[in-house]
Amino acid sequence: MSIRSTDPGSTNDSSTGPKVALTSPEGTSAEIERRLCEEKKIRLKVDVRLCTIAGLLCSLNLLDSGIISSASVTSMLHDLSLDQGNRYSVSILIFTVSSVCFQLPATLAVRMLGPRSFFALATFSFGLITLSTAFIHSWKEMILMRVLLGAAMSGIYPGLALLISSWYRREELQLRFAFLQCGEVVVLATGGILNWGLNHLDGRGGLKGWQWMYLVQGLVACVIGVATYWWIVDFPEHSNQSFYFLTRNEAHIATSRVQRDRGDVVPAPFAWAEVFRHFRDLKIYGFAASFFLQNLVSTSLSYFLPIILQSGLGFSTNEAILLSAPPYYYAVIPVIISSWMGDKYRLRGPVIIFNSLCLIAGYIMLGFTDQVPRLVGTYLATGAYISNWAALSSYQACNITGQWKRAVAAATLSACNGLGGVAGSFIVRQEEAPRYLTAIWVSIG
Repeated sequence: MSIRSTDPGSTNDSSTGPKVALTSPEGTSAEIERRLCEEKKIRLKVDVRLCTIAGLLCSLNLLDSGIISSASVTSMLHDLSLDQGNRYSVSILIFTVSSVCFQLPATLAVRMLGPRSFFALATFSFGLITLSTAFIHSWKEMILMRVLLGAAMSGIYPGLALLISSWYRREELQLRFAFLQCGEVVVLATGGILNWGLNHLDGRGGLKGWQWMYLVQGLVACVIGVATYWWIVDFPEHSNQSFYFLTRNEAHIATSRVQRDRGDVVPAPFAWAEVFRHFRDLKIYGFAASFFLQNLVSTSLSYFLPIILQSGLGFSTNEAILLSAPPYYYAVIPVIISSWMGDKYRLRGPVIIFNSLCLIAGYIMLGFTDQVPRLVGTYLATGAYISNWAALSSYQACNITGQWKRAVAAATLSACNGLGGVAGSFIVRQEEAPRYLTAIWVSIG
C-alpha cells in the first residue's frame, strides 16, 4: 500500500505539487519492528548531522548579543561614543530592524538555494562583518555594521526552524528544538567566558579588549561558515545531495516517516500568490504575538545581563562578564527536561504555561529581593525563557503544514520575534539601576 501527498486541507500546499508515493508501515510484526529500528538509526544520523550544526549556527543570534553585551561593560561605549543618549539601544534596534526587513526573502531563499549554499554564505558573511567590527572608530560605523549584520543573519533562525521541522515527526520536534537551543546557549555561555579572557588582552597588539572579542569570534564564525557547506544537510527529498549522509534507501525511509505524519514532504511549485495567500491564516498571527512577547523578555535579559550584574548587583567589569555565563549553562537542564516531557506526553500549552510562571518568579526575584536571590532570579528567568523558545517553536511547527506555508510562518514569526527585540532593547533603562523596574514590570506583564 502507498500513500500520496494529497492532503486536501488549505494548510497543506503539497496537494498542488509533485506527488510522491511512499510505503506505509504495514506488514508483519517482525517487519514493523525492523522498520522502526531502521527509522531510529536514521533519526540518530539526522540528530548528529543536523542538530549539531544547527545549534552552532543558531548560536550566532546569541553570539552577537553576547559580544555586544560583554563589550558594553568595557571601554567600547566610550570609545565609539555609544554612551551618549540612547545610541547603544539604537545600535541594538537597528540590527533588529535590518533583520526583520530581510527575513521573508531570506527564509524563502533557504528553500530555493538549498541549505548548504545559503547557510554557508550567511555564516561566513556574519563572521566577516563581526571581524570587521573590531576595526571601527565611531558609533556611525557601528550602526552600519549592525545593519549589515542584521541582513546577514536574517534567514538563519527561521531557515533552521524550517529545515528541522522538515526532518522530524511532530511528536519529535520539541526535543530537537531543545537540542538547537542547548547548542545556542552553550556557545553563548562559552562565549561569555571567552569574552572574559579576551578582555584581559586589552592593550595587546594595539587593540582594546572589546576589539579582541569581535576579532577572534568573527574569525571563528568564518571558519564555521566554510565547514557548514559540507556539514549541514539538505531537505529530506534532496538528502542525496548532502555530503556523505544517507543512502538512497535510508533517504526513502526518512521521507516516508515524515510523509506519514504530515503529508507535506514535497513542496508545491513556488508562486508569490501562494505565498501571500498563507498570510490569511490567523494562526500565524497568534503565534507571532507569542514570539513578540517572548523576545521582548529575552532581549531585556540577554543584551543587558552584564550591565544588570555590574550596575544592579555591584560586580566589577570582568566579574559581570564572567558571571553572565553560568545562567546559560544552567538553562540546558530545564530546556531538555521540559522538551522531553512535552514530546513524550504530546503537551505544548501546559509546558509553555509552566515555563512562563517560572519566568515570572525569576523576574520577581530579580526585581524585588536582595543580592543573592536576585542572582538566583537570573538563573530561573534565563532557564524559563530559553525553555519556552523550544516549546513555542515546536507548538507552531506542529500546527502549520505545507512547505511554503511553514516558510512563511517561520519568517513571520522571526520577524515579530525581532520586533519584540526592538521593544526589549528599550525597557532596560540605565537611570533605573539597580532595580530596572520598567524592565521587571513589562517582563512580568
